[in-house]
Amino acid sequence: MSSHLRRERHSVTDLKIHLVCVTKYRKPVFTVKSLALIEKSFKEVAEKMNFLVQEFNGEVDHVHVLIEYPPKLSISQIVNALKGVSSRRYGQEGFKKPLGKEALWSPSYFASTVGGAPLEVLKKYIQNQLKPSSEGRGFYPFSW
Repeated sequence: MSSHLRRERHSVTDLKIHLVCVTKYRKPVFTVKSLALIEKSFKEVAEKMNFLVQEFNGEVDHVHVLIEYPPKLSISQIVNALKGVSSRRYGQEGFKKPLGKEALWSPSYFASTVGGAPLEVLKKYIQNQLKPSSEGRGFYPFSW
């Protein structure tokens, strides 16, 4: 995985999440062909919303996705768009949804931030920052 930074007008970020979405009732409905359709749908949504699907894979009842995204998007916005579009296209292609229901996906999901320094390293870095002096000038070698 590269240490690609997203550079925008007012921010430089490196936001990544590991997302897991499961089918409704955790029913085994995916095939190789239907997973390819889900991946294609996810990547099309990502392009339109300006985020990136870095990795995608799945099994018969769930998918794993590694996503890099901008700070203006919330994780819930991303998940709602991915699930909505992919479920609609899944049905349009004639694939059967769990128990003949309208929904392909369970309403829940798992998301975890990934990448960067381990927590203990980050905590030590923050703890070791120079504190401002009592005069309010901090550690700067020059006067205001």
